[in-house]
Amino acid sequence: MELIIISGGIVVIPILTFITSVLFWPGALIKAYNWFTRHKLGLVVRYSHSGSYRFCYSTRGTPGGTTPSLLLLHGFSANKDMWLPIIKYFPRNQHLVCVDMPGHEGTSRTGAEDYSIEGQVARIHQFVQSIGLDKRPFHVVGTSMGGNVAGVYAARYAAYVSGATLICPAGLVYPKDSEFISRLKKLENSQQEESIPLIPTTLQELEDMLSLCLCTSLSFPRPVLRGLLANRLPNNGFYKEVFMEIAGEKSRHSLQENLHLITSPVQVIWGQEDQVVDVSGSTVLQATLPNCQVELLDNCGHSVVLERPRKTAKLIMDFLSVQTGNSENTKKLS
Repeated sequence: MELIIISGGIVVIPILTFITSVLFWPGALIKAYNWFTRHKLGLVVRYSHSGSYRFCYSTRGTPGGTTPSLLLLHGFSANKDMWLPIIKYFPRNQHLVCVDMPGHEGTSRTGAEDYSIEGQVARIHQFVQSIGLDKRPFHVVGTSMGGNVAGVYAARYAAYVSGATLICPAGLVYPKDSEFISRLKKLENSQQEESIPLIPTTLQELEDMLSLCLCTSLSFPRPVLRGLLANRLPNNGFYKEVFMEIAGEKSRHSLQENLHLITSPVQVIWGQEDQVVDVSGSTVLQATLPNCQVELLDNCGHSVVLERPRKTAKLIMDFLSVQTGNSENTKKLS
């Protein structure tokens, strides 16, 4: 009987712990899940410093393989873990570096000067130098805000970049307004209290944000939604500060203003149903960068990495393989 009681207690304690976590610390479950997924995928979280500034990043593999290292830059209010769905489909020997953008998650939170696109580009270059990624050309991948930063980085630091993949990038002059931009304009013209659709404060606002970012509803369980919101709420003040910087006059069209300086091969991946930054931006990129490779994904919204991870990973690796092959052929001819 004692053995039965003891063994029953061993089973009950984890169950009670899980139930308590769901009820009182839903955000902790999201972080635990991300930790488990990173571990399963072979990613290691590390820190690097540039003076007093700290960068947090996850990495897998070593540089110097047959394809360039990948530096992945996440979007607004996300963090390095947003790349987990796509990393599952990258080759295990592909060198990957996913960094928390300035002020996000484990990277230092300073002030507005670092949150503009120019400020973020400067900080990302510090990061590149701090981990020695500048020893050989690497491929930079960015989505949304991160796509804006990736494009401007490729323009400003061309010698360090072998190529760039821009996923639904912000920072362009779009021929057509997206649903998100239309909502912002309505809010600006109304007398309502200022509200930003990408900075939710309630479960309903979070669901609205997910509907805006996704083409197809993924039907997240309620505890997952509570966990996502719990992890975001303490950072909402920071998110608003960043948003005001990247949406301000100095940063709003940063990518557009630097396109003419990009000399490396560029790949563009965009969801046809993007409601945050309109897919018409792809025509702007094609007009300025006629040799860029554009991939438009059907039945896909703004969150390309979440909705089409396998396809996106394949597109990036195929692009890297072609560019690496062209580089080798050029060396042989020379």
